[in-house]
Amino acid sequence: QVQLVESGGGLVQAGGSLRLSCVASGNIFRVDAMGWYRRAPGKERELVAGIARDGSTNYTDSVKGRFTVSRDNAKNMVTLQMNDLKPEDTAVYYCNADATPHFPRWSVNYWGQGTQVTVSS
Repeated sequence: QVQLVESGGGLVQAGGSLRLSCVASGNIFRVDAMGWYRRAPGKERELVAGIARDGSTNYTDSVKGRFTVSRDNAKNMVTLQMNDLKPEDTAVYYCNADATPHFPRWSVNYWGQGTQVTVSS
C-alpha cells in the first residue's frame, strides 16, 4: 500500500506565501505523475499544478506566475510553493500521485488526506 502525507497548510494574509509538501511512502516501486488539486467551498475539485517524473509541469491559469511545483524523485516528494496568495486560493489542497507498488506491480492513483489553505483579505 502507498500513502500520501501532506503538510504545510494554514492561514495566511493576502499577498503572503505558503509551501505545501507531500511525501509518498510505503510499498513503492515507482512514482510517476504527481500533483496538487484543490476544492474550494461550493466548487468542483480542480487541478492546480502537475509535474511529471521528468520534471515537466503544468498549471491552471489562475496560479501561473504565482505557484511553483517541484519534486524530489529520490524522496518521492512533491512541493507546491504558493506566493502572492489571494482569498480565492482558499481551499482544501490534495496531493495526488500515480504510484506503482512492488506488488502488485501496476500503477494506481493515490490521494492524500487534504490540507486546508485559508487566505484572508
